[in-house]
Amino acid sequence: MENHTRISEFILVGFKSHPGSQVLLSVLFSTMYFVTVVGNICMILIIRMEPKLHTPMYFFLGNLSTLDICYSSVITPRAALAFLLGRRSISYAGCASQMFFFSLFGTTEAFFLAVMAYDRFTAICNPLLYQVVMSRRLCVLMVVGSYLSGCINCTIQTGFTFSLSFCGRREIKHFFCEVAAVIHTSCSNTLVNELVMLAVCGPIIVGTALVVFVSYGYIIVTIIQMPSAESRHKAFSTCSSHMVTICLFFGTVFFMYAQPGAASSSPSKSNIISIFYTVVIPMLNPFIYTLRNREVKGALKKQLKRKGFFKRHS
Repeated sequence: MENHTRISEFILVGFKSHPGSQVLLSVLFSTMYFVTVVGNICMILIIRMEPKLHTPMYFFLGNLSTLDICYSSVITPRAALAFLLGRRSISYAGCASQMFFFSLFGTTEAFFLAVMAYDRFTAICNPLLYQVVMSRRLCVLMVVGSYLSGCINCTIQTGFTFSLSFCGRREIKHFFCEVAAVIHTSCSNTLVNELVMLAVCGPIIVGTALVVFVSYGYIIVTIIQMPSAESRHKAFSTCSSHMVTICLFFGTVFFMYAQPGAASSSPSKSNIISIFYTVVIPMLNPFIYTLRNREVKGALKKQLKRKGFFKRHS
């Protein structure tokens, strides 16, 4: 236990090699965080205020927006402040907490994307059974199950990581307490931890991605077989925004966690890629779902007219 308490804090050295860009990084992170929070809150309000959007698809989308705010809040504000003030130290407990919540929200997001893919599969491939299958009860259970899966993963990851000894090096080659970067800082033998990370994260990433790609495989086949161009376009428009989000999220996560060695062997590349799934994707999601979705754009215009932003022409 003495070895575990020798270090009371860590130092996050991600992007420290570019001292002239610290203020720019702080402004960039702060701006992206502000856009993330405002964009996702607007998305939540639009869904709640528009009765036409009270469907399973938008129920999941509203929960995704809430999750994105939490996900970004764990990392972005603290990173922006560290870049601005140069205070890169983080307490042992603070690092453990950040890792716990980052793993919780990141894992939950992967399950959310899988659940949303299954929802689109049911809506397009089995439209007559959609209202029966995607009941309110099932939707709530899917959201709760996603969070429970996230809790299991983050408990295992954080527990195993902080059971290691940290007795010498305090520098974490990252801008937040990411699992692989913290493990790499330990003076213990980390083979078991790396195997656990691969054994736990691997099935989660592969499993959720498999649900997504199988669902969309069936969706694409069904859309191609539709008789009219109008019905094909309508079906595709409800899925295209989700497909963009899936490609962005799983593309970056596969690099980071499907091959743990890649993250530790190239810290600078790991830092840059991490920005995409921790900061950029939560910021882009509201725009992707708004700009590529007629129903959301229609609901947004309706609410703006109601508030007097647009005048109706007689």
